[in-house]
Amino acid sequence: MRFDFCSLTSASKICLRAYPGWWDPGLARAASYALEQQQPCKSCSRVSLSFLRNCSEDKAVTMSKLSSDGLREAIAQIKTNSETKKRNFTETVELQIGLKNYDPQKDKRFSGSVRLPHIPRPKMRVCMLGDAQHVEEAEKMGLDYMDVESLKKLNKNKKLVKKLAKKYHAFLASEAVIKQIPRLLGPGLNKAGKFPTLVSHQESLEAKVNETKAMVKFQLKKVLCMGVAVGNLAMEEKQIFQNVQLSVNFLVSLLKKNWQNVRSLNLKSTMGKAIRIY
Repeated sequence: MRFDFCSLTSASKICLRAYPGWWDPGLARAASYALEQQQPCKSCSRVSLSFLRNCSEDKAVTMSKLSSDGLREAIAQIKTNSETKKRNFTETVELQIGLKNYDPQKDKRFSGSVRLPHIPRPKMRVCMLGDAQHVEEAEKMGLDYMDVESLKKLNKNKKLVKKLAKKYHAFLASEAVIKQIPRLLGPGLNKAGKFPTLVSHQESLEAKVNETKAMVKFQLKKVLCMGVAVGNLAMEEKQIFQNVQLSVNFLVSLLKKNWQNVRSLNLKSTMGKAIRIY
């Protein structure tokens, strides 16, 4: 299966280049390289083709079965409703997903992450598990961190590791530290779906933190429903729209029968009512 990168719209090219971490981390590197070289990537062509169908010119880089006008109206309604009662915190906007024609016991459970164009949760808690250099950088940034000695004190204690996993939304780790995670902490972070993302010394730690905050993960577990943060009420309506658009397109690309597996889509602010958009 081959796709013609050159025939894509500019928006599609930007979209694909901007989100190399769609699937499995190993395939992501191959996909990113293939896109930059304008060559097909055999190992991930199935997924890329599925995603391209939602980003291609004939669908105008929009969701094929979701009304753009309807989505804009829903976002405007959520913003309007929030103004009737001011909160002392910024409400998160969540995309609630209901699936159908899936058997979590028999069908393969999908999992994938995508980077959104706008950070949905700026206050998302990230912790750096770092070597001396990264610990110093994290301290200057005001980013929470733990060094190897701090990790050793947890002594693989399941309760303490579970508490650590609950405290943060995501973890970053230096190359020297990430290799020691299984030995120092056991499988706790991995079971919680929060195994650290690698950060090299050639990368900007601040940029990596922002990239991590912009990532959303879709994972099918034991039930046919899930929710992901796609924005907050401090964002412009256009920004929320773009985040929702990309999130839904990416989700559909993960499903075995694409839109045939989508039962419902709702948008909801933290304190507001859910508004159905599909």
